[in-house]
Amino acid sequence: MQLQRHRTRSSRAKPALALLIAAAVLLGPVAAGRDGTRQAHAADAVTPAKPPAASASAGAANDGFEPFYGRVLADWTQKGYADATGAPVRIAGADISAQSPEKLAESASYQGKDNVLLWKSDRDNWIEYRVQVDKDGLYQLNLQYYPYSLTKETSSLNRRPVSLSVAVDGKYPFREARSVVFRRLFKDDLPVKRDAKGDDIRPRSVAIDRWIDEPFRDSANAYNEPMKWYLTKGQHTIRLSGSEPIAIASLSIAPPSTPPDYAGYAAKLPAAAASKGEDASIRIEAEAMSAKNDVAIQMVVDKDPLSYPEAGAHETFNSVGGIRWQTGGQTISWTFSVPESGRYQIALRALQNTVSNMASFRTIAIDGRVPFRELLAYRFPYSTKWKGVTLSDDAGKPYEFYLEKGEHVLSMTATVSPFQPIIIQSEEATRLLRELSAELKAMTGAVVDKNRTWKIEEDFPELPKRLEDVRDRLKTMADDLLAANGRRDNALQTMMTAVEDIESYLRYPNEIPYYMDDISSLQEKIGGIRETLSKSPLQLERIVVAPVGAELPKMEAGFFRKAKATVLNFFRSFVKKDDLSDLEEGSLNVWVNRGRDYVNLLQELSNELFTPQTNIKVKVNLLPDENLLIYANAAGISPDIALGQPQDKSIDFAMRGALQDLSEFPDFREVADRFAPGALLPFFYDKGYYALPETQSFKVLFYRKDILERLGLGIPDTWEDVYEMLPTLQQNGYNFYVPTTDFITFLYQNGAEFFAKDGMSTALSSPESFQGFKQWTDLFNIYDLEKNVPNFYQHFRKGNMPVGVADYNTYVTLSVAAPELTGWWGIAPLPGVKQPDGTVARWSSGGQTTGFIYKDSKRKEEAWTFLKWLLSADVQERYGMDLESFNGISFRWNTANVEAFTRLPWPKEDLKVILEQWRWYKEMPNPPGAYFVGRELNNAWNRTVVDGENFRGSLEEAVVNIDREMVRKAQEFGFVSPDGTVLHTLDLPQVTKPWEGVDRYVPK
Repeated sequence: MQLQRHRTRSSRAKPALALLIAAAVLLGPVAAGRDGTRQAHAADAVTPAKPPAASASAGAANDGFEPFYGRVLADWTQKGYADATGAPVRIAGADISAQSPEKLAESASYQGKDNVLLWKSDRDNWIEYRVQVDKDGLYQLNLQYYPYSLTKETSSLNRRPVSLSVAVDGKYPFREARSVVFRRLFKDDLPVKRDAKGDDIRPRSVAIDRWIDEPFRDSANAYNEPMKWYLTKGQHTIRLSGSEPIAIASLSIAPPSTPPDYAGYAAKLPAAAASKGEDASIRIEAEAMSAKNDVAIQMVVDKDPLSYPEAGAHETFNSVGGIRWQTGGQTISWTFSVPESGRYQIALRALQNTVSNMASFRTIAIDGRVPFRELLAYRFPYSTKWKGVTLSDDAGKPYEFYLEKGEHVLSMTATVSPFQPIIIQSEEATRLLRELSAELKAMTGAVVDKNRTWKIEEDFPELPKRLEDVRDRLKTMADDLLAANGRRDNALQTMMTAVEDIESYLRYPNEIPYYMDDISSLQEKIGGIRETLSKSPLQLERIVVAPVGAELPKMEAGFFRKAKATVLNFFRSFVKKDDLSDLEEGSLNVWVNRGRDYVNLLQELSNELFTPQTNIKVKVNLLPDENLLIYANAAGISPDIALGQPQDKSIDFAMRGALQDLSEFPDFREVADRFAPGALLPFFYDKGYYALPETQSFKVLFYRKDILERLGLGIPDTWEDVYEMLPTLQQNGYNFYVPTTDFITFLYQNGAEFFAKDGMSTALSSPESFQGFKQWTDLFNIYDLEKNVPNFYQHFRKGNMPVGVADYNTYVTLSVAAPELTGWWGIAPLPGVKQPDGTVARWSSGGQTTGFIYKDSKRKEEAWTFLKWLLSADVQERYGMDLESFNGISFRWNTANVEAFTRLPWPKEDLKVILEQWRWYKEMPNPPGAYFVGRELNNAWNRTVVDGENFRGSLEEAVVNIDREMVRKAQEFGFVSPDGTVLHTLDLPQVTKPWEGVDRYVPK
């Protein structure tokens, strides 16, 4: 049956509400089990009626996904399934047996090969191959492909790997089959160039276009060998699904190729030894990569005196990697030549000081093959300083490699395969704790009452045994981690502390409900282990290939050399290289109110792309405090352009005549059309626009799939739906979250406007305004939403607020800092107000950062050219992709350019939700005195919700105060004469319809 409709029109309904909730508590088990059908969405909605199946664990029958590959492979091995033997089966790329109705794949000749499949995929679709195998066994799948592209060279789509899902006979045999990646190859555009100050300019990554033959691997390279696929004798269908273009020359099914151990490899080596002459050793500068398979892999600057070339006072690239080479699957290749055939040893100058006490691992191949098993995941120990690492066995004896005279390729691939069993176990332990926590909350009503006595053997008899299961898993994880890592670390300590905590709970089983919150916190601690173990950073400065027995060069700087370098670096630190007051003549001066990573990347992109195209030099400086702009402007040292500014800052300057009216440029309207019309409202002043948005946040509805599904609740489409779900949430100890300051959403959704069209007064005395204000305050007065929530993310993570309204920052935080919830939460468009025509109005703001041009700039046209370039789809896409590639998802760039936004790596279902909400994006205009609106509306909220005053009187008082301030400001800036005569009006633009321009970017 449907949820009981729950609507209250006045505060008099509170007693009725209390009776309803009391009745609901008694009927709770029935309601929770049977209710949950929500009202249908409007025609334009994109969210499901019920949360999709959650996924987070391996082997769980109810998680909606297949077991992990490691579990499946172990099961196959236990059943006696052996590696297949015999000749490989090759199928030409064009020989597909079927494809999806879109017909995006076609046969062609391409890049020197015939019977190639050109899969011009730009949306979700699939192709199928039929294969015939002669015997049962485990096979390896290989793809020969070319990084085919439908887009221009600058697009980030040409920099991402192609991701395909692989189904065999209509099923995914394991979870990793849902995402198999085929990477592109790149190289740095060398030699490295330098700027006018002698600092290296980061070289751009250039694509290496050639056919690539790769086995099917999981997307995270969590396993050190290609995945195996069990096929029985006979015919099978392999379906590849994806949404990115690729050219396929062939698909091969072959017996797995497994390298021997070192003893077997060494036994077959020729006896010849290479000469040990002075010139016999080959030194490879690690930053001089011949190829890399990810643009995120970058050269880095190192100030150690032994690093070459020595950085000294300049920014000199002299090593590679670190945090820019830490993701599984990232590969670097170096090409070198040996002068004669013989046995060689390989040494590296390496550093891993990023993740404390944690080893890093690399798969090492020579000429495309791993020579022996010990190099499938070679361990580089943690160290606080540079170390010379000679590839050796556990006893320290160097490995010997036989190399023929001539050119060779050494490759190293980041892998976390030794930690993968621990990662899987951590997910299983987290799932078990999540289920326990949910059942404890259901049993206790989510209230820790130490005055209540529990009898666990009657109330929850399985609880101790299930906690013991988690404890035993954690002990196994700790043992496995110590064996893989080789030393104790923070993750190991977290596991052992969790074991001790669980054992303390088990001593007194009847008191376990008192520790409900602590058990919930264990999820977060154990979930965080996965994040730590999933990174494998390693920095390399040089590689030496030397004849066996030859003396290796010194790899660590001596004490006196380090001391000298420390003293020199100390004195160099007093030299100011980037003084804001030192405006660079002949360059466009740009000040950016963001962190150093953002500033450096913008300077690099300007040097790489903008200056060569326009011959306009750009100097980007970091602005540590936005208020410095005020002081700088007063001192007459303003830049040409300021970026990263709060959205209200532009009008503060524009009112005082400090900024250039951007609408005076002839192509302004063309540029403005890149953004939602509602996003431009704060930048309008006196018939002009004085800024453009760089970034734009968004508000959406966040929900916990596991909790809503267990309660039988759907996703609310309107606020009426929210009212209906609240009794079920609250009777089970949960609540809904709405920010107490979010008045814009409710006023706009009810059809109100903040200001009169002439901009001289507020429009908050309209019936629509009173209705919106009442709806906003009723949520806290009548429906009992929490009035003080310091951090919704923490409540959402713990589960006591499983649904609520939040912004982009919450999305990123959950993605980065809550790995234990991966697959268990989702987003939906905001609940809205149903309109007479049946549509649902979802208006909301979000907050923006902006860029503007100073009026006294002598380079206005050049500044406008730069601003247009920076805010274009291609550059915003490149900037966002580089930020995220170099620094991780926590640096996800929320560009205001909708086209660029859709090109960033958002999950498609999430992107659909965000774009639906983007249609309804609308900020508050910013006429003189507008700053008083937020202050007075929050005061009115306090009077209504905290002090219990009537909502109408509270809002009327706010309107009087706002109008008084607006008149005062209008007089100050010359719109109204001292006697109250209106001299001229603002004529504010109006946005009354959702933005249809976003529709063409919605994923198909």
